[in-house]
This record gives sequence, C-alpha cells and structure tokens, in this order.
Amino acid sequence: MIEVLSWVSLCTGVGFTLLGCIGLVRFPDLYNRMQAATKCVTLGTCGIMLGIFLKTGFCALGVKALVCALFVLITVPVAAHALARGSLIFGVKLWKGTVKDEFTDDRGGESIIDDK
Repeated sequence: MIEVLSWVSLCTGVGFTLLGCIGLVRFPDLYNRMQAATKCVTLGTCGIMLGIFLKTGFCALGVKALVCALFVLITVPVAAHALARGSLIFGVKLWKGTVKDEFTDDRGGESIIDDK
C-alpha cells in the first residue's frame, strides 16, 4: 500500500512540476509566470519529496527528503512574494489583460497595467 502511495505522490509531483513549467512558458507576464512557477513547482517538489520519503522510509535519504520539502514549502512562496512586490514597486508593467490591480489601488498611485 505504501508503495502505491509513494508512486501516486511521485507522479502527482511530476505532474504539478510539468504544469508549472508549461505555465512558465505560456503565461504572458512576469507576475503570472511567477505564480505558475511558485504554486505548481512548490507542490510538485513537495510531492516528489514525499514520494521519496514514502518509498525509502525513515532512513537518511527519507529524512533528508522531508527536510528539503519543508525548506521548499517555507522559502519558495516567501521569495516569490518578495520578488513580485519588488517588481511592482520597481514598476514592471502588468499584462494588458489584467482586470484589477489592487496593489496600486491600495497605494493610491498610477496604474502600471501595460496598455500596449
């Protein structure tokens, strides 16, 4: 049963990572690409690491996989948030199809939606 769960977790993780890579190529602007890379690749990496842990158990490799998954789960979303906020403050334009820019509305500044 654990063997099946480990393979399901591994395959799900690879699927999420693949979707994140496709989103990285297909999405139109920095912020959408960052969202795809952050959400999908974080879930994918954690799924792969969980699958490795389930496959190997409480050996050195399994514990290292859990520690790496925890590290990725904590650091990647925080880093992506900091990069996106810095990009907005620096003035990187949003995609022209963006419907709402709440960050700029909250700051009371000029919209940074790309009208080209």
